[in-house]
Amino acid sequence: MSRPEHIAPPEIFYDDTEAKKYSSNSRIIEIQSKMAERAFELLAIPQESEGLLFLDIGCGSGISGDVLTDSGHQWIGCDISSSMLDVAVDREVEGDVMLRDIGQGFPFRPGTFDGAISISAIQWLCNAEKSHHNPRKRLHVFFQSLFNVLARGAKAILQFYPENAAQIEMITASALRCGFSGGLLIDFPNSTKAKKYFLVLFTGNNSVMPAAKGINGEIEMDEEEDSNEVKFTNRKRDRRRVGKSRGSALKKTKEWIMNKKDRQRKQGKEVKNDSKFSGRKRGPKF
Repeated sequence: MSRPEHIAPPEIFYDDTEAKKYSSNSRIIEIQSKMAERAFELLAIPQESEGLLFLDIGCGSGISGDVLTDSGHQWIGCDISSSMLDVAVDREVEGDVMLRDIGQGFPFRPGTFDGAISISAIQWLCNAEKSHHNPRKRLHVFFQSLFNVLARGAKAILQFYPENAAQIEMITASALRCGFSGGLLIDFPNSTKAKKYFLVLFTGNNSVMPAAKGINGEIEMDEEEDSNEVKFTNRKRDRRRVGKSRGSALKKTKEWIMNKKDRQRKQGKEVKNDSKFSGRKRGPKF
């Protein structure tokens, strides 16, 4: 099977037809959601933290952003495909989305974001899609800009599909040259299909690499599903939530649960029927 980046540039490959799969194909929705959930898990954010601001790089149709929203956080997503962003708008995602070539960096003030995630995007930077493109220079611009827009102590987890060892080295070396610490994490390294690569990047001195999955004989039940990772510090910030009624509801309340179920129904997921017990606190067990 040909790699997508060998077929066409991302803004062309992810046309209207390809983009619609991300709102209608339940299998794609499930895989993307699980990858983003793995990314959020590796962020290791304290459960009581809410209102942090994330950058979703290559946000596509906003499925990964939904995971951030469901966890009580805000996000801004960027993608080079206008068709994918149209799907995100149609899905009424909670985050803000913008059309952007990540190889040109990010137009945000220094220290804007509390962390960043990316699902299956940065490998596209390794190709020269236009005559003036230089993959090494584009990677340098990308990582230097990402380092600048992250708050100190923040982390970025970038899941990607490398073509070979040389591409891994080029991507990793470029990130480290721009001030990041960290390195490569591989989930299920002994599996052909379940193996997933994550670039775990730190902007501060808190560079303790998280544990990978599948190291001690752990088996991925569905080898076609994907994963990802990120972590950063818990800093309370005053984030505007105008018009964000879903995000403003207290986590695990009945209102929060009902809003989450409505959002999942729009994503095509199977959701349990509403009942009088939804969101009801249970008494102590004896």
